Formats: sequence, structure tokens, C-alpha cells
Amino acid sequence: MDMESASETIRRIFGSKGSSLGFEMAEVTSRYEALNKVRFPKPKETRFIAVANQKGGVGKTTTTVNLAAALAYAKQQVLLIDMDPQGNASTALGVKHNAGESSVYDVLESRQTIDEVKKTSRAFKTLDVVPSSIDLSGAELEVVDLSNRNDLLKEALAEFVATTKKKYDYVIIDCPPSLGLLVINAMCAVNEVLIPIQAEYYALEGLGQLIQTIGLVQEHYNPSLLVSTMLVTMFDKRTLLSKEVYDQVKEHYPDIVLRTTIPRSVKISEAPSFGQTVIEYDPRGTGAVSYREAALEIARRSPQVLKALEDRKQRRN
Repeated sequence: MDMESASETIRRIFGSKGSSLGFEMAEVTSRYEALNKVRFPKPKETRFIAVANQKGGVGKTTTTVNLAAALAYAKQQVLLIDMDPQGNASTALGVKHNAGESSVYDVLESRQTIDEVKKTSRAFKTLDVVPSSIDLSGAELEVVDLSNRNDLLKEALAEFVATTKKKYDYVIIDCPPSLGLLVINAMCAVNEVLIPIQAEYYALEGLGQLIQTIGLVQEHYNPSLLVSTMLVTMFDKRTLLSKEVYDQVKEHYPDIVLRTTIPRSVKISEAPSFGQTVIEYDPRGTGAVSYREAALEIARRSPQVLKALEDRKQRRN
């Protein structure tokens, strides 16, 4: 007798009709099983991605840590840099970031290198983390008079990548929800920006401001910068509003909005309080499955993104 899959068991128990809960459970289980059979392609060169949105509460840090964890879970080599003084990404990955601990603050101030500061995630062995600390909040004032103040992270990262024996597939930076010197440092150190967008109309207003800011960074500091990815978060499939927001974003940015959306989920919100990402905390849940699907979509889009970056480079030359 053949063993039935978990999704088949759920359908048998709940029936194919009559239970929306049963149907949803079966659907998520099927997606989970499908993901476990997929091999994530590795990019042909390291992708450097800043996750940014100056509007708070859009799922920026949540997206950063869960995409990084999802990629690491799929055996990709990932370096996550926490540039937010609140250190929420460090918390979610279970990495210490108390005041006085070695952190990205020491890297920006040239006291330590990224290699000296980085820690390996407890849950994901292919995920390294450069933690933040509250000390970082004073860094903007301390480095403002330096001639290379916009390139401090870029220079430290370039030195690290050139000397480390590890070949990273992704370097992902969690930006603070502001538009100051720390964000400029992050955007000068990468060549891609990933923007998480909450499925509500206020988020669309903030998106215009963010695109304008990125345009200024491109013009004055980093002409290589490309908005490569947008991910709609806090999506509620029961409401028309969420669908309308997604459709509007997709209409304006058809080539960069992921098909995957991230649902509102209690488990996604709970996970950081346990020092975990939702990938570890609730691996079979809809939040974890959605972030893994988004990570797969990002991985599969690597060839076209890297080609777009190469085309930009050639046009400048």
C-alpha cells in the first residue's frame, strides 16, 4: 500500500469541500512538500541586496531575516548585515547585540573587520550575521565629518569579500526605517534594493518617496544601484484592498514585483520573541512557506537581475 502525503491525509479528513480550514491546510501542506523537492539555483556571482523602506511597520526587518533564513535553509551561503540600531534582525536570528558587544558599529568606526565581528546563526549554518547594537545610533554624528562617510560599509565589505575564503551567494543588509547616513552607507555597499510593501494605500504613498530617495542615491553616490525586487507583505486574501494594492504595484512595476505575497500571520509576528525566524519557528505554516516561495522566486530571477546590472554597467562605460 502506498503511503499518502500529508496534504492527501488532510483532504481525506476534511473532505475536498465544506471546510475552508481543511482546504487551506491542504494547500499550504502541498506547497511545503513541493518546496522540499525543489533545488534553489545559486547565482553565478554574489548578489548584494539592501532591504529598505523608510516607512515603519511594513515588514522590512521581518522580510530581511526570513528571506535570509529561507535562502540559508536552501543551502545558499548568506551574509546578513544588520544596519538598524534597534537590532531587531539580530534578535530574530538569536545573535547577541547588547551595548558594548562587537557589532557593525565597530566595523564602521574601523576598530574591527567584518570577519572579526560576524557570527554564524545558531539555526542555519550557512547564514552569517553581522549584528547591530544600540551604539550604532550615534555613528551618524561620529562619522559625519569623514570624507568617505558614505562609503564606510562599502569599503569594509569589499575588503571582507576579497579576503574571505567563503563564497557568499547573497549579502543582505537590513536598513533602518529612515533616510540618513546609515541607509546611504547600505545603498552604496550594494547594487540591488529590495522593497517590502505593506498591502495598504498609505504604503503606496511612501513608495513614491522611497523611489525618489533611491533615485538621489543613484544620481549622487551609486549609479549601479537597481531596484530589483518588490515584495508585497501583510497581504490579506480575504480583502479587496490587498488585491487592489498588489494590482496597482504590479501595474507600475511589472518586472520587479514578486508573484509571491506574504500573508498576515500571527506566527510571523511571534517568532522574533523566541529569537527565531518563522522558517524555524513554524516551518510548515503559511508564513514560512510564503517566505520560502519568495526566496525561490528571487533565486530563480538571478540571471535576469545580474544581466540588468551588467547592462547598466556597460551603459555607464
